[in-house]
Amino acid sequence: MTGSALTSMWAWDNPVLPSADARGRAYEPASVSSLVAFCTSRGLTRVFLSAPWAADEGPVGDWFAAACSTLHDASVQVSPLGGDPGWLGQPSLAVTWALAAARSAALPDGVTVQLDVEPWTTPAWTSSRALVVDQWLALLALVGSSVAIGVDLPWWLAHERYRDGTVLDAVLPLVSRVAVVAFADHAGGPSGVVSLAGPAVVAASAAGLPFTVGVETDTAQVAGGPQYTFASAGPAALEAETMVVRDAFGELPGYEGVTVEHHRAWRRLLALDPPS
Repeated sequence: MTGSALTSMWAWDNPVLPSADARGRAYEPASVSSLVAFCTSRGLTRVFLSAPWAADEGPVGDWFAAACSTLHDASVQVSPLGGDPGWLGQPSLAVTWALAAARSAALPDGVTVQLDVEPWTTPAWTSSRALVVDQWLALLALVGSSVAIGVDLPWWLAHERYRDGTVLDAVLPLVSRVAVVAFADHAGGPSGVVSLAGPAVVAASAAGLPFTVGVETDTAQVAGGPQYTFASAGPAALEAETMVVRDAFGELPGYEGVTVEHHRAWRRLLALDPPS
């Protein structure tokens, strides 16, 4: 295999002004033309594109629909992306969001909506973990009964006990694809991306699911420390280390490359945008 190991990215921003739509993020490089140009210049095959609530309405909905259509025409697949921990208690809201995102994106058959609900960020994860996992699984099952879903999964869920197995074991039968999040600024060694992601990647592959491995490029402050992001290591290190990830996992069934978190931070890493 040749070329970059970086095949996809999460993209959380839109170019719409908040004065035109309260959901607007005013990030001009997320305009349709700029977003498509960035994806094609980097050789990306997929974007996990943030879909706001009511993604088929208003100026942000217009942008989202146009971005999905234009990316599709440029041979870049789109997975509408979203999640809210509040959906754990009201899973019907997740279904409402997902159906609106799917309508706006005009998804071809088999294309997934990507859920990023992150129940481990809630206070109840510490106090009532089994209940929260039960809620999350019920949410995934409910949304998955309406649309095909992918999910973002931290690597350590492969080690998090749940009933007779792990949380990862319980999630995999409910989804159509996974992004295994393994944030580190290096690939090798016991704290590197390969070791961290390995068990979850092997399980996803064995389950017959397409998967990517997610890496971070945002600031150390956002990532929780410099060891979790390529922000200081730089773009050359990002490319080199993720090639090691590809060498480790590239022959596994279902492997679809490395996903970068996220569009704005990656552009900043590449010096395409000024430092924030």
